[in-house]
This record gives sequence, structure tokens and C-alpha cells, in this order.
Amino acid sequence: MKLSDNRTHPPADIGQLAFLIGDAARLLRTALEKRVAQSGLGLTPGEARALINIAATDGSRQLDIALRMGVEPMTLCTYLDKLQALGLVERQPCTVDRRAKRINLTPASIDMLAAIRQELGDILARATQGMDEERCDLLAETLKSFNANLQTFNHGTPDEQND
Repeated sequence: MKLSDNRTHPPADIGQLAFLIGDAARLLRTALEKRVAQSGLGLTPGEARALINIAATDGSRQLDIALRMGVEPMTLCTYLDKLQALGLVERQPCTVDRRAKRINLTPASIDMLAAIRQELGDILARATQGMDEERCDLLAETLKSFNANLQTFNHGTPDEQND
């Protein structure tokens, strides 16, 4: 089975690679949750994660944001209720599906996002300590490719979905 255009088999130590990726994600999430909880931003870690995800996909449907975050739609709904009460997001009707809502940032979210990103930047600076800019850029590009490949694997391409 061919895995990609230039790789026909997984790395020799697939278990270690899978562990490292999963563990890094867990550690990053734990560090962000700790920093947000201690920051005095007035958001829970889940609300902060939701706001960051909304910023990455501004105007997305509520269901798509929940899938991206890996949470149940009702969990996201609770986060959105608080973010909307704080004036950071607004729910708009979806023009394609009247049952769905699109989530948009408000101008009031700019300062909150900057504060969350500052916390995240501090964490990433510590996590990449000892790595030069070139290695950090390579890591980012590699993870983008890794994520895109997994998105395709998990959700298929439009051609595969029509089969």
C-alpha cells in the first residue's frame, strides 16, 4: 500500500512517532489550559480553545468548529453561550442550512485573542527552546502536511466521498 507520493511505508519506529505526536499535543493542551486558568482572562480553557478555533475558521458552522476541536456540539454550545455573552462572538444564520449557525468573531474579540495568543506564544517559545528558526519552520511545515494528510484520511477527498 502506498502511503504518499514519496513514502511507501511508515517510519521504522511508528509507535514512537505516534506517541511523540500524541504526547506533544497533550502537553501543549495541558500547558495552555494551565496558563489560561492562571491568566485572569475570565475564560475557561475550553472557551479560550473555542475562541482560537473560531478565529482560525471565522464564519464556520458551529458543527464544523466542534468537529475541529474534537468536542461534542453541546459542549461547544456552552462555550459559545459564554463567548457570546461576553460579546466576543456572534451567531449568524447559515444561508445554506437554516438549521445551522455560523460563528463570527466580533471586534471585541481582538484584545482577548491577542492575550490568548500571547499565552500560547510563551508556551511555544519554551517548547521550542534550543531550536533555531529553520527547525521551527520545518516543524511547522511538517505538521501542516501531517494534518492535511490526516484530514484527507479521516474525511476523504471530494472524489472519494462521491464514490
